[in-house]
Amino acid sequence: MSTTKFHPLVQKWFSQTFKEPTEIQSKGWQAISQNIDTLIAAPTGSGKTLTAFLTCIDTLVRMGIAGDLPDRTKVVYISPLKALSNDIQKNLSEPLEEIAQLARQNGDLFPDIRIGLRTGDTKPSDRQKMARIPPHILITTPESLYILLTSKSGRSGLEEVNTVIIDEIHAIAGDKRGSHLSLSIERLCALSKQNI
Repeated sequence: MSTTKFHPLVQKWFSQTFKEPTEIQSKGWQAISQNIDTLIAAPTGSGKTLTAFLTCIDTLVRMGIAGDLPDRTKVVYISPLKALSNDIQKNLSEPLEEIAQLARQNGDLFPDIRIGLRTGDTKPSDRQKMARIPPHILITTPESLYILLTSKSGRSGLEEVNTVIIDEIHAIAGDKRGSHLSLSIERLCALSKQNI
């Protein structure tokens, strides 16, 4: 799939930032856009993370521009590595800010797409803020997702999730942590009113 399927702002950002999509991106976007469960295994630097996120960003941008973006979490990104979660927040914030900047340059309105980070280090005040105003994209760890699923406010904030991205799955696939995460994912799927 080429970037022509994305919203013009997302297309423009991508073309100004990268020469062209990698093969893994083109194939990944095709599957993801069709709501097919997708496993992306590729070398470092091939654009795996952006492959996973760009379709989500495009969907949120389209919803926001149409005035249909609810104050609900739509995407959950899970990383077994807390340090990686911090990097992802930064790497996701930058494209969103750059796309918003393109919109402003064109005189277009751009939605406020919120990103939230929830790990064991998240301050209680930030947790309360996320419960009041949920991020559209939640970045978390397997353990923090489990805790969210055990609280009433956490479950309420996850009811409209339609996309789950699991990074570095190989790091936990064969151990108890991976088994525990698979149960949390099943609980999330059962909880969500969307088709995950």
